[in-house]
Amino acid sequence: MPLSISKHPLVADSLRGLRDSSTAPEEFRSLARKVITMLLYEATADLPAKPGKVRTPLAEADAIEIETEVVAIPVLRAGLGLLAPVLELLPRVSVGYIGLERDEETAVARIYYNKLPRLQGKIPLLLDPMLATGGSAAQALDLIKEAGGRETRMICIVAAPEGVKVLEERHPEVDVYTAALDDRLNDRAYIVPGLGDFGDRLFGTGN
Repeated sequence: MPLSISKHPLVADSLRGLRDSSTAPEEFRSLARKVITMLLYEATADLPAKPGKVRTPLAEADAIEIETEVVAIPVLRAGLGLLAPVLELLPRVSVGYIGLERDEETAVARIYYNKLPRLQGKIPLLLDPMLATGGSAAQALDLIKEAGGRETRMICIVAAPEGVKVLEERHPEVDVYTAALDDRLNDRAYIVPGLGDFGDRLFGTGN
């Protein structure tokens, strides 16, 4: 499973703000959009494209057109915070949703919602900010594969070695793009040093 860890200093600078426990939700959302935008550039650098022509006000010019539709698939609820840059940047994109709820006692996720558009001939892009145990991502990728998805890419902001190992074993064909590979999981299956609870920080619902 190819794991791409961004080395861009702008990604690192935004990640610093996301890690900071004092960052307010509105700034957290802005920084998350910046990181996802830059990771999206990397994740889509090899999208199939075709050459063509376009007429400018002065003359005809060579042009490139992306010819494959991307299906953005955020994992609810935290993945919703990664969706807006995808919709803004990609010229042709549809959206599917996968709802996974984590049991805080067992750290095992259950599927409570699954709504995917047709995936054949399109490139699925799984959006989940934290690759922790890898269980949720693997379940989501199972659903995408069962629905006919191929050449799937995943974007996450932070990954743990344990989650990377799970995807290497269960979905070795999936390319993963992240801002950082962190140290480990703690005894509650949270990434260390991590970002805390991404959804709570994004939506301002933490205690």
